[in-house]
Amino acid sequence: MAAGVKHDYHLVDPSPYPLIGSIAATVMALGGVVWMKGLFGLPEGTSWLFYAGLAGVLYTMAGWWADVIKEANRGDHTPVVSIGLRYGMVLFIASEVMFFVAWFWIFFEAALFHGNRTLGSIEEVQAAWATFPPKGIETIPAFELPLVNTLTLLLSGTTVTWAHHALQVGDRKSAKTGLILTVILGAIFTAIQAYEYHHILSHDYFFGGEGQENSGLYGSSFFMATGFHGFHVLIGTIFLAVCLVRLMGKGFTPKQHFGFEAAAWYWHFVDVVWLFLFAFIYVVFSGAGH
Repeated sequence: MAAGVKHDYHLVDPSPYPLIGSIAATVMALGGVVWMKGLFGLPEGTSWLFYAGLAGVLYTMAGWWADVIKEANRGDHTPVVSIGLRYGMVLFIASEVMFFVAWFWIFFEAALFHGNRTLGSIEEVQAAWATFPPKGIETIPAFELPLVNTLTLLLSGTTVTWAHHALQVGDRKSAKTGLILTVILGAIFTAIQAYEYHHILSHDYFFGGEGQENSGLYGSSFFMATGFHGFHVLIGTIFLAVCLVRLMGKGFTPKQHFGFEAAAWYWHFVDVVWLFLFAFIYVVFSGAGH
């Protein structure tokens, strides 16, 4: 039947992964509830159900994306199909932007309207910002580890752009070098953030003494915004590492490399989000707490 296809669209082969992924995600979600609260007669702290679901999700991701790679390698991603893939990636990144907008929104709302404030003038806005974060919270110095991480991500943005340009002109050696450097820089960012989190928790920045009673939304929004960004960096690093493996295995051509292009788009998105996080969550509130 495939030999008789005369259109530019690709009809995907039957796949078990949508069903497997749905079941695995459900098991993982229920496993998280069991782990935290207990359910189905299982006591709180039981983690094996969560990890079973996670294993299923990871299996689905590996198998499903491997199928997509096979489709690309056998020429199923025609120019028309590639346009759809690009629209899909753009919409995905747009949804991610709105995801982070929510964290910025709650952070600024907590900064401006804490204590049931009503703001009617510039002076009242300045007064609200001057008393946030709440008393007793020691904030993270912006120009220490956060600055190092900012420079690390900015440098990684240049190396992934170098790799992309090199691939477009057929210089596979430079593309590999640039991509290796990008993956290494992504791993360095994750390691630095893990160290920073350990330092925060071990020194009770948000959860010790007077700060424990007043941390409220500041601590929650800080960890949610920076933590989810760190998770996105980890995902992006894996994304780029897979592209590196494909590149070393003779995958991608100067005209057919959307997987790498999508990874580069995602990485630049991660870069830009971090610049906003650094500017507003670290620099604006880089004082010693109130």
